[in-house]
Amino acid sequence: MASDDFTGPNGLAFSPDETRLYVTETGDQFDPHTDRHIRVFDVQDGKLSNGRIFARISPGYADGIKCDVDGNLWCSAGDGVHCLSPEGEMLGKIVIGDTVSNLCFGGRHLSRLFICAGTRLLALHTNSRGAA
Repeated sequence: MASDDFTGPNGLAFSPDETRLYVTETGDQFDPHTDRHIRVFDVQDGKLSNGRIFARISPGYADGIKCDVDGNLWCSAGDGVHCLSPEGEMLGKIVIGDTVSNLCFGGRHLSRLFICAGTRLLALHTNSRGAA
């Protein structure tokens, strides 16, 4: 077992080189004061270690997460999609005006971002490509 101290683990994604595993902690969905963040673990020889908080998402919390080829983490949030560097720094946001629940890269070159937001499915082209 890698970790048993989650309240509500949800989304997960590997870094492109598979040396990191990101896991969203959405906590108890009915508790407004629950801890919500993204954790990251180092992966070595098929084992997870060094679990730590990678980022806190606001507004809302991260559910769906995906990495691009540069190791940036794209995550759902209460106001749209947030893009974080491998160090956890905010690189930018795609403001949707709705809570985003999930996302994925697709299309011919994995450069189209598909976004589930409320009752809508959105798609937009990016200057990045999703990690295979």
